Formats: sequence, structure tokens, C-alpha cells
Amino acid sequence: MSAPAPGYGRPQAGESIAAGASWLTVDRGVVSIALVYPMRGPAGMFGPSCELCAQLAVEELNRRGGVLGRELRLVPVDGGAPPAEVAAEVEALVAVGAVQGVTGWHISSVRQAVAPRIAHRVPYVYTALYEGGERTEGVFMTSETPQAQLWPAMRALAGEEGVRRWFVVGNDYVWPRRSARAAYRYALRSGGRVVGQHFLPLETHDYAEVLRRIERSDADGVLMLLVGADAVRFNRAFARSGLDQRCLRLSTLMDENMLLASGATNTRRLFSTAGFFAGLITQENLDFHGMFARRFGLEAPPLGSLGESCYEGVMLLAALITKAGTLDVRAVEASADVVSYDGPRGELRLRRRHVRQRIYLAEADGLDFTVLAEL
Repeated sequence: MSAPAPGYGRPQAGESIAAGASWLTVDRGVVSIALVYPMRGPAGMFGPSCELCAQLAVEELNRRGGVLGRELRLVPVDGGAPPAEVAAEVEALVAVGAVQGVTGWHISSVRQAVAPRIAHRVPYVYTALYEGGERTEGVFMTSETPQAQLWPAMRALAGEEGVRRWFVVGNDYVWPRRSARAAYRYALRSGGRVVGQHFLPLETHDYAEVLRRIERSDADGVLMLLVGADAVRFNRAFARSGLDQRCLRLSTLMDENMLLASGATNTRRLFSTAGFFAGLITQENLDFHGMFARRFGLEAPPLGSLGESCYEGVMLLAALITKAGTLDVRAVEASADVVSYDGPRGELRLRRRHVRQRIYLAEADGLDFTVLAEL
């Protein structure tokens, strides 16, 4: 992996950003952005991709003159830490003027801790798919929601694959639980039903009990609402149990890094739905792959929707500030509904603080995804 570019803020090893705030001087010629992404825990496996995609966006914007004539700089924050710790660190950065905006991929429990403490003070672009309903002042979403992502995917699999009996397995926090409630409605709308659900703590390693429950339920589809390495371990256990011969799996959080970690023999009849897949054949995606490979080399982490979302986050934050002509969050909010920007997902626009985008259904083919349809 190439070294970070000049202007990419980073503390020394083992030093938290809040504790090491002395190394962050407030430079009026720089716009600093807190990049909150997982460096540990189940989601840590795609943290490197998040970091590099955000860095690519910053370098591209700086070549164009930055934002408001000022250079952009990223300040990394470990979004894999406990939510209260992440919120305290980000709030400290905002309070001392060390950052003028926040973006990144992190789970919803982190967003819920961070948003009330900083979003009315600086613009905050959240890039992870989530459960929907976020209305905090100053928060903007590039991410997929169940209504736009999960519902059409469940409907398509009911029609094309004949899935009628869904079992939901998820981590035990707000995104999986609220998405599961939506899945009950969507299953009924598509002529089926949810026959069971099971929620597990983050960093679960033992899936024996939930696999027994799936087998007893006679489900023909499993909705996976698991994060990162938890989903990887579930995929391996699922295949070992032989349930992949009977049930397909659908995930709204499954990228190419997770396929690689799962192993090609453990991804049979595994479907994913997202606004981006590395294998999409569009000019924007081909250009993005080219830029990424030239900058970071062929041995960089695989591109996927989760890391790519951090590119989107930086681009949207820059577009919001540029349109407002100021860093003031109230002015940013006032002009948000006329903001658009270009990225690997094409030209995207905001509506009610959410990006409207195309959503796709893909099926795993070993270690890659084949995009089947736009939903």
C-alpha cells in the first residue's frame, strides 16, 4: 500500500486523536475532515479499503483546487471503538476546531452516538447503509436504506427464486433489528413470511444454535444482517452445515472483501444488494478502478461498496460545502437539496438529505459478484 499523501493527518501509533490533539494545528488554509472508519472489530476487515477510497477522493479534489480554495485533509478516527468513545473523540476534534466536517463508514450505533454531539456544529456525511429515518440537523446520507434496497431485493428473489419462507439472522443492534422489522412487512408483500429470527452479539464465533434454528424452521431464504467478519464466519459455518444446498442467502452488507475472506466454496447461492459493485460495467466504475489501481497498485485491498462509500462521502461533503460557499452547517443545510456530484456510482443528487441512487442485485460467483439486475 502506498504511503499517505502529504496533508493526510494521522496520530502516532497507539495515540488517540483526541489525546494527541496538539499535533493538529488549526490551519485556516486547510479544511480538515474527520474520517470515521473501523480499524478494529468485525468491520475492521474493510477499514483499509475505506481509508484508501477516501484518500483517493481527497487527492482528486485537491488537484482541482480543494474546497473553497483550501486544501482538504483527512483526520482518521477509529470507528470500530465503542460508540461513546468514538463520539467523544469526534466531539473533541470539532470543539477545538481541528476538523470542519465528518464522514465515513461506521455502524449505526456509532452514528447515533456521534450525530447529536456534532451534527449541528459541522456537516456530517454518513456513508454506511442503514435502517432509515435519520433526521438530525446537519447529517447527510450517501447510503442505502431498506425501502430502496431490501424490499426490491426480497421481491425479486420471491419472483425469480421462489423464496417464501425467510429466516433473519443479524447482529444485535439498531440496524439489524429495524431492518428485520421491515423484512416482516416485505416478506408479506411478496407473498411469503418470516419464519424466525435470531440476533447475535458483535464478534460472535459460534453459530451452532442459529443454524439449528434455521434448519428446524424449514426456511428457503436467509436474510443476513451481519457485519464484516461475523458474516464471514457465518458463511463458513452455513456452508459446512450443508444449508447452502437448501437455502439461498441475501445480504445487504456483503462486499468483495467479505467474499474473499469467506472463501469460494462458502458463497453458493449468496446474493447481495447494494448501490455499487466492483464488477459493474459502467464508464464511471471503470474510471474509478483505473484511478485506484494507478494510485495504490494492484495489491491494494479489493474495491467494494463499503470502502467505495467513503469516496462518495468525501465527494458529497465537498459538494455540500462548495454549494453553500461556507463551512457553516446551517448554510450547508439550506442549500443541500440542490447539491449533486459525480462519482463511481454516476451523477447523484440529494433529496431530503439522502442521496438517490440506483440499486443492484448481485449473486456471488466464487470470489466475485455477478450483477444480475438493477432493482
